[in-house]
Amino acid sequence: MRVMTVIFCLFVSVMNSAVAADPLPSWNAGPTKDAIINFVKCATNDGCPLYIPPQDRIAVFDNDGTLWSEQPAYFQLMFALDRVKAMADQHPEWKTEQPFQAILENDFKAVAASGKEGLLKIMAVTHSGMTTDEFEETVRSWIKTARHPQRKVPYTQLVFEPMRELLNYLCENGFKTYIVSGGGVDFMRVWAEDIYGIPPEQVIGSSVKVKLANRDGKPVLERLAEIDFIDDKAGKPVGIHRFIGRAPVMAFGNSDGDLQMLQWTDRKPHTFKAIVHHTDAKREYAYDRQSPIGQLDKALDQAQEKGWTVIDMQKDWTRIYPKH
Repeated sequence: MRVMTVIFCLFVSVMNSAVAADPLPSWNAGPTKDAIINFVKCATNDGCPLYIPPQDRIAVFDNDGTLWSEQPAYFQLMFALDRVKAMADQHPEWKTEQPFQAILENDFKAVAASGKEGLLKIMAVTHSGMTTDEFEETVRSWIKTARHPQRKVPYTQLVFEPMRELLNYLCENGFKTYIVSGGGVDFMRVWAEDIYGIPPEQVIGSSVKVKLANRDGKPVLERLAEIDFIDDKAGKPVGIHRFIGRAPVMAFGNSDGDLQMLQWTDRKPHTFKAIVHHTDAKREYAYDRQSPIGQLDKALDQAQEKGWTVIDMQKDWTRIYPKH
């Protein structure tokens, strides 16, 4: 997979050379695109006063709502709901037990009403009781066959092409890119390298506890129905410290769940902080302060107060998704 990542970067480099050296062709000309390119140019020019040594070129990205869509529900939740339906024959009690009854009856309002307790129940039964290898294969199979309920396309077709271009651009310029997401780390690691070019060791996310066990004389890691780490809000700086060990110089998010990560990056001068603002109801979705999914309220206020870059999807991107 590492070889694939190198080839991926080289391929992108060649392709970008062929499009008049524009590193971000899906971005409209303007202050947002200029801010990104100017920061990277200076960070990689040892004659610039804002030069950043290669080992310190750390860029962190939230996933849901920042690198791919997250409406009408987080895609990992959609995976969990599909898993409940697939497992229903083994659990006849779910026909009268919430929130599983609501899932089987496609009553998503009732699922939402179950709150955090209901969500934890769903995650416990769908993300545990199997080995890490079995979970990986389950996710891999789902990501190949599942379809978005509204757009009727694979979820991997709903990645943001402008952000993939940005990841490639940073890769070419010696930045090490990390996903720092509230989503499940084992869920994302299955497909992140193929879709984003980010290898599994550069994916940080929430996790369940695992234990070493023996099956048929072979060691396996079993996933337990216990939360190990929540990589969201205040957990994001903790995850960055624990798993990266260097402070980021670029950070990208889209919601209040990313605020602390942006603040953590903002402690140092000459860093780049950006928020993806969902403003395009026609090509994607438009939401911010009142949304139950990906709420952007306090972080938007702080971005405006501190002068962080706000990426307006409608104005700044010529397209949202890749061409297929």
